Amino acid sequence: MKEIKLNGHSITTFMSRAGEEVSRMYGLLDSTKEISDGSYLNEIYLDSNQGASFPKIGRFNVGRYDVFILSPATSNTVSKIVYGIADTLVTNCAAQAMKGGIPSLIVPVDWESGVTSFMPYTIDRSKCKSCEVCPPRESCPNEAITDQIDLLKCQGCGTCVDLCEYGAISGGGEVPLKIRKVDARNTKMLSEMESVSIYRHPKDILDKIRNWNY
Repeated sequence: MKEIKLNGHSITTFMSRAGEEVSRMYGLLDSTKEISDGSYLNEIYLDSNQGASFPKIGRFNVGRYDVFILSPATSNTVSKIVYGIADTLVTNCAAQAMKGGIPSLIVPVDWESGVTSFMPYTIDRSKCKSCEVCPPRESCPNEAITDQIDLLKCQGCGTCVDLCEYGAISGGGEVPLKIRKVDARNTKMLSEMESVSIYRHPKDILDKIRNWNY
């Protein structure tokens, strides 16, 4: 998204509730605000503050956007799009983009087996000494650390990692994911929908954007 922005394109960010929480815990929310700085067509719209009618998605019907990029698309979001369910900000965006004939470039997370996921910060209970004075807890700017890390408060800054002398806090590392047959089937159905193109990685979309004829 940063590269697309640097090439002079406007980027409006529509973020689901889960997307808002996850981007915060991985420390990506501030980066998103740099990409979508709040100027016209460069806003950030959150599911949590857009009400039940999601008024801003009307832009898809009046030619404000040339392309809709959905990345990442969880198995839940993919299944909703495939079966015509639009009950969140993001699935409403997808529905309106398709109704308006706007090309939709989607990166589904559940494509094939062998995918790994990066886990957020966590406390290794086997290393934690339950110190009465806990430097990570005392220094956390978001008060996210007690006997565990509250991921709804954590903003992924990583300050806590170096402060624990026992090395009990770390990014959770990579975890292999098994793709369910139903999710693989839904991804295939998504790829066959009109005006939809799917990609394995967000970077694959860059080539499409570079060669786009506006």
